[in-house]
Amino acid sequence: MKKLVMVFIVSLSLALAASAGFAADGKTLYAKCAGCHGADGAKTAQGNKPLKGLSADAFTKAMEGYKAKKFGGPKKAIMEGLAASLSPADVQALAAYVSKL
Repeated sequence: MKKLVMVFIVSLSLALAASAGFAADGKTLYAKCAGCHGADGAKTAQGNKPLKGLSADAFTKAMEGYKAKKFGGPKKAIMEGLAASLSPADVQALAAYVSKL
């Protein structure tokens, strides 16, 4: 029993250490966004408002809306697909990055 508990603790520790090493990086994730929104977020994409100046909360709400397919204009399908591929940690990292543009 002691060995089993020790193996579990070591496995859990390694898993936590590995996940910490793969934390989402907003700047890296934003590279996919820059094509439409510009490197500094000031470019309007498909006639929508620029990302520059958005708060982290506003960005997160928009991404949640895209994921739920309840946000965006007539050309929202592009963003719905992109948002669907993001984990909650990715959205959080992107929100933090975008809010500082």
